[in-house]
Amino acid sequence: MINNVSEELLGELNEKFRAINQNTNTHLEGLLWSKPITYWDYIQTDALLNLQVQRTVLPDEMVFIMYHQINELLFKMILWEINQITSVDKPEPEFFTARLMRISRYFNMLTTSFDIMGDGMEVGQYMKFRNTLTPASGFQSAQYRIIEFASTDLINLIDYRFRATIDRNTPYEHAFEHLYWQAAGKDYKTGKKSYLIEQFEKKYKAEFLRLMEQYNTTNIWQKFKQLPDESKSNPELVAAMRHLDHTINVTWVMGHLNAARKYIESGQGSGEATGGSDWKKYMHPKHQKRIFFPELWSEEELKNWGEEN
Repeated sequence: MINNVSEELLGELNEKFRAINQNTNTHLEGLLWSKPITYWDYIQTDALLNLQVQRTVLPDEMVFIMYHQINELLFKMILWEINQITSVDKPEPEFFTARLMRISRYFNMLTTSFDIMGDGMEVGQYMKFRNTLTPASGFQSAQYRIIEFASTDLINLIDYRFRATIDRNTPYEHAFEHLYWQAAGKDYKTGKKSYLIEQFEKKYKAEFLRLMEQYNTTNIWQKFKQLPDESKSNPELVAAMRHLDHTINVTWVMGHLNAARKYIESGQGSGEATGGSDWKKYMHPKHQKRIFFPELWSEEELKNWGEEN
């Protein structure tokens, strides 16, 4: 039995390496000298645990750093799932639904994790070390912006005040200047931008413009629209789309807003965000009405989007 299995595996290996014009014996000999894998090597534990560098001596700053690093890892997991959807020509409803629910679960983790910041740091410590973070801000998470580009049509990310003037034929550069998050630090009368946005765009604008074009026809909503009518009416898939939309644009955003309120409105600081943004209007979903899939919601649901009970 062992010999039969070995011969079968060897045959499969020969086929694998022949397909890429490789010599099987060379790869097998390489196994003689390779080290057995360990958990710490596979996960790169040492590198991961050395990425936390405090700017102050306040111990709760370490909580803040690790919390945001975990967020970025979850954003990467979300983009990994999104790209599985957007890279398939016509994803099957079961596949589509499963990936959407994975993304929702990751955002559920992000939402419930706000307790780590809301209850897991002393207000006094945070209000001290946050001054060393200015003008940096969680606003500057590029991965979160990419998640938005990859999820919905660009018009749904445009500042609500300017949507009537922009359509699918609008140059990406112009659309970029009217994305909803520009309101966090741009004077639309003068065009003057805050240092927060200037630095963010200096690093990421070229990449953002490229991805805005890439996802224009391949974002989650476009993939949904391209499905056969039977698939688009699949109740599990529609429910998953709605769940994802509400989870990202209401549940998670409100969790973030409420966590920010606890510290920024504590009376122990200026009441401003580290980046200097009008954080209440920028963050609250009822103001910008960020909705990825508006066609899947009723008029009443759209009207009351983001309202707090």
